[in-house]
Amino acid sequence: MLTPELPFLNDPEGVSLPPGLPRVIDAHVHIFPDKIFSAVRNWFDAHAWKIRYRDTSADLISFLLNRGVSHVVALQYAHKPGIARSLNQYMSEICQRFDGRVLGMATVFPGEKDGEKILEEAFDAGLCGVKLHAHVQCFDMNQPDMIPLYEVCARENKPMIMHVGQEPKSDHYLCDPYEICRAEKLETVLKDFPALKICVPHLGFEEIIPYRSLIEKYDNLWLDTAMVLTDYFPRGNRVSLDTYRMDRIMYGSDFPNIPYAWDRELLWLKNSSLSGSDLDHLLYKNARVFFDLRL
Repeated sequence: MLTPELPFLNDPEGVSLPPGLPRVIDAHVHIFPDKIFSAVRNWFDAHAWKIRYRDTSADLISFLLNRGVSHVVALQYAHKPGIARSLNQYMSEICQRFDGRVLGMATVFPGEKDGEKILEEAFDAGLCGVKLHAHVQCFDMNQPDMIPLYEVCARENKPMIMHVGQEPKSDHYLCDPYEICRAEKLETVLKDFPALKICVPHLGFEEIIPYRSLIEKYDNLWLDTAMVLTDYFPRGNRVSLDTYRMDRIMYGSDFPNIPYAWDRELLWLKNSSLSGSDLDHLLYKNARVFFDLRL
């Protein structure tokens, strides 16, 4: 549960990747135009935690690349109808500035007019997939107007990142994530669209165990690790990645919308019991497969 009582951690940060780690693709980095970024930060300040990194999109991306991250997957989401096209244009312009090292995901507001066409235009402009956020956009994965979005992504071989885990929720969202976000709803999509690659961030938090089971059953499902490995949220037990299917887990930081050092999760991974091969898959190779990267 998001709450302003969650702490701000002034932990030290490294100036480069922790030594000994393989190549790193960060598969979960947020960017927005300045005005929207400011609104996002104000919302987090009031209802969640104080965001530590508060710069422009281009400077934030440069921050990670200059510290050794190989590639950044940039995400944004339309919080209302009618703004997706402008956000997708902004994303395309940002990607062009970084010589192939930034992979931009499109956005669309589920249910808005011409949603399928908006995505087709974004893919034609070079964007690599689509990011949706059920907590913010208040969509049900099984509602009929989601079908055209699934179809166009499957047809164009573009992956979909959907924040459909139940946490972290907030009483200040316009809908209840526990009502619209359930692993069984996503399973219906996985069955109906087997050619559609889907990633659920945060290991599916709060339904971590059901999502761990789903990646065993479905080859078109991936999970990312954003914020779940950092011992930040109050939980009863730490996540044990040793029990996961390691070809379906991707590293993601949730940078810059985090209340602690940018490399906190990378340090956790370095100090974990994962083998070098497992780390290489989690930090680099799995993202190459999910995003169909030719690196």
